[in-house]
Amino acid sequence: VLPELEVKYPGLSWGVSGMSDEEKKVVTSMTYGFALALFAIYALLAIPTKSYLQPLIIMGVIPFGVIGAIFGHLIMGLPMSMMSLMGIIALSGVVVNDSLILVNHVNKTVDSRSVLEEAVLDGGARRFRPILLTSLTTFFGLAPMLLEKSVQAQEIIPMAVSLAFGIIFATVITLLLVPCLYLILADMDIWWQKEAKAVEVMRSTT
Repeated sequence: VLPELEVKYPGLSWGVSGMSDEEKKVVTSMTYGFALALFAIYALLAIPTKSYLQPLIIMGVIPFGVIGAIFGHLIMGLPMSMMSLMGIIALSGVVVNDSLILVNHVNKTVDSRSVLEEAVLDGGARRFRPILLTSLTTFFGLAPMLLEKSVQAQEIIPMAVSLAFGIIFATVITLLLVPCLYLILADMDIWWQKEAKAVEVMRSTT
């Protein structure tokens, strides 16, 4: 209908207003805020790790936490809402804790001149229980909100779903993905050093 009215009445303009317009503004604002939060998380992680790439390994679980939040909504039969997005943003700051614990332990073990593969395996074994307990305590702390049936709680349940299911899914990924990414990063560093040495040798021979 609207395109026909624009042809019939030149100069006619239209736009979305009301609730849809407000939701669009909120999503735009939250997108910028989320990007700023990710940058702040990266900067804070780069300080203790003293690396530009290791924070990316730690933050690599954030997308999987988002996937867990989406699956949580499917399991609970809830649609995604503004509160769900707020929960996902809060989730981004929570799921990196487990990865940071694991990477920090591996770094300390490597600094003690241990073999890299052994350090990664030891880190996964020694930090398994703390990581699991951290995630389970968060999930069970949110469980009463997930099971609440009152009308007053329905508005905040999507946020609790994003946090609870997202952190459980991200925990499994943390124990599997982060050690693999750590080893991949180490292999890339070794390859880069070999390439740099090869270039230096070529320059010295010429």
